[in-house]
Amino acid sequence: MFTNKAKAFGMLALFGAAGLAASVATGDGASDQYATLPSSIQLTGVVRDFKARGDSGGHPDFELSPSGGMTHTVNMVQDELDQNGKPVYRSSGVKCNSQAKDSQGRPRISDRSYIGAKTGDVAASLGTSAMGALTSAEQFGRWFTDTAGVNVSRNLAITLVRQPGTNMYTFNDRTDAFFSNRGGFFPINGELYGNYSNTGKNFHFTYELATTFIYERGKGQVFTFTGDDDVWVFVDGKLVIDLGGIHSAVSQTVELDRLNWLVDGREYSLKFFFAERHTTQSNFRMDTTLKLRNIDPPATSALFD
Repeated sequence: MFTNKAKAFGMLALFGAAGLAASVATGDGASDQYATLPSSIQLTGVVRDFKARGDSGGHPDFELSPSGGMTHTVNMVQDELDQNGKPVYRSSGVKCNSQAKDSQGRPRISDRSYIGAKTGDVAASLGTSAMGALTSAEQFGRWFTDTAGVNVSRNLAITLVRQPGTNMYTFNDRTDAFFSNRGGFFPINGELYGNYSNTGKNFHFTYELATTFIYERGKGQVFTFTGDDDVWVFVDGKLVIDLGGIHSAVSQTVELDRLNWLVDGREYSLKFFFAERHTTQSNFRMDTTLKLRNIDPPATSALFD
C-alpha cells in the first residue's frame, strides 16, 4: 500500500488506544480490578494467498488500481452474511468522503437501521460514483473460499494481549513479537504462492476469523479495527464495521450496546474478514473489550495449486 500508511496507522493507533481503553484508577499501589481476566486471547483463522493480477493465474482484485482511486470505499458488501457465513458482493463501492463519528469522535460505520443512534453522532459523507474497487461478484466470491487454482490457504493464529490495568485486549502488528520484525502484517512471507515480485514480501492475501462472545448489556463492550486494506466485521451476521477498498490505515469502532437486537447474557458470533491487496504496507490492529472465544477453523487447502 501507500508509503504514508505507516504514519497514518501510528496516528490512528494512538487515537484508538486513547479513545477505547477501559482504564482503572492509577497511582502507586493501585490494584488491577481486571486481574482475574486472562492475560491474552489466541484466535485462529484462515489466511488465503493469491497471485497478483498480471501474474499467470493471478486474481484481478489483487494489485488492482481502482478506477475511482485508492481510498476508503464503502457499500462493497451486503449488510448480512450469506448462508455459508461469507460476505456477499453488493457493488464496486462508493467513496467515503468523511466517516460517521460518535460523540467521542470515534469513526463508526455509516448509519444502519439496525444500529442505534446516539446524541452527538455525526453522519458520514459518501460519494455516489462507482469506485471500481471490485471487479465482479464472481471474483469476490473467491476471496474467502478455498478455490483450486485461485488460492492456497493455511491456519493462522494471532494473540490479543490484555493491556495493563484494563479489560482491553489488543493485537498490534507493530508490537507483536512475530510481526514487529516483519515491518507490518505479513504472515506468509516466503510461503504458499510466495512473495510478490522483488519486494521480499507476500502482499496478496485474505484473512478470515470466526469467534464468539457473551453480550453484557451496559458494560461498554467495543471492538475496533485500525489498518488496511479491506476489512469487514459482522456481529450475529450483520455488518458493523465497513472499511472496504485499497487505502491507507483507517479505523472504525462498534459499540455493542448500539446493536439493539442483542440480548443480555446470550452468546453471539463475531466474524472478521480482512484483505491485503496492494503494495507497499500492511497494517493490522484490533482493540476490544469483548472476551472473544476461539473457534476451530475449517480444514485448509494448502495443497491446492
